[in-house]
Amino acid sequence: MNFQQLRIVRETVRCNFNLTEVANALHTSQSGVSKHIRDLEDELGIELFVRRGKRLLGLTDPGKELVGIVERMLLDAKNIKRLAEQFSQSDRGDLVIATTHTQARYALPPVVAKFKKEFPKVHLVLHQASPREIVTMLLDGSADIGVATEALEDNADVVAFPYYSWDHAVIVPSGHDLERVEPLTLEAIAEWPLITYDSGFTGRPRIDQAFEAAGLEPDIVMTALDADVIKAYVELGVGVGILASMAYEPKRDAGLTLLDAGALFARNTSRIAVRQGRFLRGYAYRFLQLCSADLTESIVRSSVTPKGETEISD
Repeated sequence: MNFQQLRIVRETVRCNFNLTEVANALHTSQSGVSKHIRDLEDELGIELFVRRGKRLLGLTDPGKELVGIVERMLLDAKNIKRLAEQFSQSDRGDLVIATTHTQARYALPPVVAKFKKEFPKVHLVLHQASPREIVTMLLDGSADIGVATEALEDNADVVAFPYYSWDHAVIVPSGHDLERVEPLTLEAIAEWPLITYDSGFTGRPRIDQAFEAAGLEPDIVMTALDADVIKAYVELGVGVGILASMAYEPKRDAGLTLLDAGALFARNTSRIAVRQGRFLRGYAYRFLQLCSADLTESIVRSSVTPKGETEISD
């Protein structure tokens, strides 16, 4: 058994048993992939995949058990490398943060500035992605830390911590009729065409839930992945915007007015997450604590380290 065989097993599941995609992902040939799978099955004396002719259709019961072990073995192999790097090069390396546009644009800049001042030799990468993509990146090891409002709590292999809470607000062109509505109500907002976040982004479910609970069907004429797009089209007069309140910047958004809607929509909590069992470099722990003073290294370590395993200290 070798690590290439283990990587092929994992990638086969991720690629929905399409060996052509597996070969492309691992930069090898399809025949090579098939041979590695057969060699592993012969070595173990069991079939790992359900087949129809040459096609793989799914995992056998032993295969389902093996996949979890394979994930842990590959994760531990990466952890060994990170452990060595921590002791040999504690102040340099890579840190990949997978995050949504809202977090990257409005929440993380001061954290990144402080981090880069403390760790100038660390190559910091901010990878913008959807919440679901962020979870995938944490699980496959391509990201060290994930930041988002949605999805991070939905996977047992991801450990998510509260980062900060925030509210939605309504944004309109300066002089809009809604500025004179006091108090602002969902009924008044629903009378106008709306522009807000795409489904699954930046608290959109709470916006939908609020209107549904009020028995209203708002006319959402446009959705976007980030607040800058929402603001641009509100300024053009396309509709009234609903966005994260921190996305409004008075100096930059001089032609727009922010209306407080905190009482109309449920509060949101953005979370910061890491992969269960992943060895984090010392500077990764520092990044987490710069995000939230409560996220001390000891707290994160105890949460991330699987029960029954020994924590590794620097």
